Amino acid sequence: MQGLISSVKHGSLAEAAGIKAGEGLTAVNGCAVQDIIDLSFLLADEVVELTLAAADGTERKVTITKKIDEDLGLEFESAVFDKVQTCYNKCVFCFVDQMIPGMRKGLYVRDDDYRLSFLYGNFITLTNMKDEDFERIIKTHLSPLYVSVHATDPEVRCKMMNNRFAGELMEKLQRLFDAGITVHTQIVCCPGYNDGDVLKRTYADLRALAPMVETMAVVPVGLTKNRAHLTPLRLFTQQEAAEIVTMVTEWQKECRRSLGKSFVYLGDEFYILAGMPLPQAEWYDGFPQLENGIGLSRNFLEEWQEAQKIKHLKGSVNSVIPVGTSAFKVLQPIIEEFNTQTGMQHRLIAVENEFFGSSVNVTGLLCGHDILQAVQGAESVILPEVVLNSDDLFLDDMSYAEFCKACGVPVHRAATAGDLYKLLQR
Repeated sequence: MQGLISSVKHGSLAEAAGIKAGEGLTAVNGCAVQDIIDLSFLLADEVVELTLAAADGTERKVTITKKIDEDLGLEFESAVFDKVQTCYNKCVFCFVDQMIPGMRKGLYVRDDDYRLSFLYGNFITLTNMKDEDFERIIKTHLSPLYVSVHATDPEVRCKMMNNRFAGELMEKLQRLFDAGITVHTQIVCCPGYNDGDVLKRTYADLRALAPMVETMAVVPVGLTKNRAHLTPLRLFTQQEAAEIVTMVTEWQKECRRSLGKSFVYLGDEFYILAGMPLPQAEWYDGFPQLENGIGLSRNFLEEWQEAQKIKHLKGSVNSVIPVGTSAFKVLQPIIEEFNTQTGMQHRLIAVENEFFGSSVNVTGLLCGHDILQAVQGAESVILPEVVLNSDDLFLDDMSYAEFCKACGVPVHRAATAGDLYKLLQR
C-alpha cells in the first residue's frame, strides 16, 4: 500500500529533500498510510520521517523538519492509497451500467467510498460499510458525508438498489448522527419507484432528522441509449415535473419558515422540463450541493449578472458556445441580450448528445465528437470547462489537444460565467 506521488511543488520542502514524482509514500514515522486523511494527521509533527519506495521496490527514508502546519508540497495520483471501496448494489438507475462499452476503465468504477465522500462530496450508499469504517468516521469526525438515500421506505430502497441490506439505512444514519456526523442527502427520482407518496415519506423522514440531515436534493433519473437488458425505466413527463416542482416549492416554503433555509432542493432539469422559472439564488442557501448539479443554472446567471458590472466592450471575433440542450434554454436569452448590447453575433448551440442518446441533455455529459460535429464552420469556439476531466479528456476519450487540432480554429475554455463574459469581448 502506497501513495503514488504525481508531482512535487517547486520550491517546496519535499523538493528540497530530493523527493521525486513517481516515488511511492509507504509510511510516515513508521506508520502505514491509507489515504490523505491519515496523512494529514501523521504530518502534524514538526519532524517527520517519510518512507519512500522507488518503481523497482527499493525503499529509502527521508527526514524533514517543518512547522506544524507547513505543507510538504506533495501531490498524489489518488487521495486513496489502498483500494477504493466500490458499490455492491445493482441500482435500477445506475449510470455506470448505461455507459457506452469500450471506454477508459475509470468510467466504469462504481466508487462507494466514505473517504471520497468526505473529501470530495461523492455520494455513498452506506451498504458496504463495516464496523471499522463507522468507527474511523466517528473517531476522526469525518463530517459532513454525502449519502444517496433514494427512499427511506426500506422495501422500496431494497427494490431500487437490488440489495436486501439497503433497508438498514435509517439505523446506519442514526449511528452517525449519535456521534455528531451530519449528512447531505440525494434522491435519484425514478417515475413509478420513488416519486409520489414514496417521495413524500422520504421528505418527511429526512426533514424530521434536520439539522443532522443538512440538505436533501432530488434529481431526475438520467437514461442513456445503452439500456439493453436493464430494468425498464422512463423519464418524467412535463406534467409530472411540474407537479414535483409545485410540491417541493411548498416544502421549501415550510422549511424556510421553520428551519431558516429551503432544506430540499431540485435538480435544474425539473424546472426546465416543467417550463417553470428557477428559484431565486437565496432559495439555494449558498448552493450547498452545487457539485451535484443543484442550482448550476441559477449560480451561472448570478455570476453573469456580477460580471455585467464591467462595461460591455465590443469584441472582434464571433464565437460559438456549445452547450447541452437543457442549458441552451436557460442561456440563450442572455447571449441574445449580450449580442444586442454589443452588436456581436455570438452563437449558442444546443448540441444533441449522439454518444449517450438525445435524452441525456446536460452539458457536462457532452462528448468531444458530438461537440466537434456541432461547431463546424465556427470562427472561434468557447468550450465549457465542465466537458473535460482533470486529464483534459472528454467522456468519449478524445483529448482536448485532439479536439483543438480537429477544430482548426481558436478554442478557448470557460469555467465560469465570468470567464465566458470576458471571452465574448475578445
